[in-house]
Amino acid sequence: MSGYVEFARVYDTLMSDVDYAAMAQRYNSLITENGITGGILLDLACGTGSLSVLMAQKNRDVIGVDISQEMLSTAKRHDKVTYICQSMTELDLYGTIDACLCVMDSLNHLTDETEVQKTLERVSLFMNPGGVFVFDMNTIYKHETILADNIYIKQSDNVYCIWQNDYQGNGIVDITLEIFMEGQDGLYERFTEEIRERAYETDVIRKLCEKSGFEIINITEEDNERVVFVCRKKRV
Repeated sequence: MSGYVEFARVYDTLMSDVDYAAMAQRYNSLITENGITGGILLDLACGTGSLSVLMAQKNRDVIGVDISQEMLSTAKRHDKVTYICQSMTELDLYGTIDACLCVMDSLNHLTDETEVQKTLERVSLFMNPGGVFVFDMNTIYKHETILADNIYIKQSDNVYCIWQNDYQGNGIVDITLEIFMEGQDGLYERFTEEIRERAYETDVIRKLCEKSGFEIINITEEDNERVVFVCRKKRV
């Protein structure tokens, strides 16, 4: 899994089309509707903290966890957000949480089923009974058909990115990002980021959730490309 060492420098620029406000509203509603109106929320694989801060503004104490120190070094700040640099599979918190978000296909970065289960188990370990876990994942259809072996271009005023996909089979796609960033002197710096993601069958993830101490509240598939899971930590 990539640590987004170089990509962190341009991540927010290239993700400027993401409607984080709408995302925060949607996920906050899902958590609230399932009984968690406040308490501590974990934003797992929080990146630069765009969603973390918005969730903190909704009367939640937020812990943002990400494997990339570079991403966290550029994270948005808020007095109700605490950032920790950790791997998802090695999650180790100081106390319990009431809810967890892991969105924008972050779990797809785990390319071994045992890594997914370990992450789910770690979230379950630190979640209070009745707590709500919401996460999304890319579908196999998206990896096979939308990403596949296609090339995409993303650009802004001073960043140009060539996004090249190489589908490996078994739900796995290798992504190479060739990024050109314009400096103050008008010259462009080039760097490369390599990422591997894997998509899983929905039933596989359902079983891993149940095995890790969660009950499924709802599963929603969006345009065959993304699946949103809403789970609750089982009460003893």
